[in-house]
Amino acid sequence: MNISVELTLSPLQDTFEEVIINFIKKLRASGLTVLENPLSTQVYGDYDKVMSVLQNDIKEAFELMDNGVLFMKIVKSDRSEYEPHF
Repeated sequence: MNISVELTLSPLQDTFEEVIINFIKKLRASGLTVLENPLSTQVYGDYDKVMSVLQNDIKEAFELMDNGVLFMKIVKSDRSEYEPHF
């Protein structure tokens, strides 16, 4: 089963850029399809693989920050090829 996940990582501290950059670089290195925009990062792939990668990478990101929030949306389908019809 394929899924699409939208992630927004928000470290609640003054030094936040390094945590976000490290998180995105880890996702890129996972072998999953990763798309980025200024507001979020999308990850696409097999449910078990995506969730395994996210479990490890989210834990590592949280360990690197004092306080933070991660917003996550999961869709049960691979939406990586989505294009608006308007």
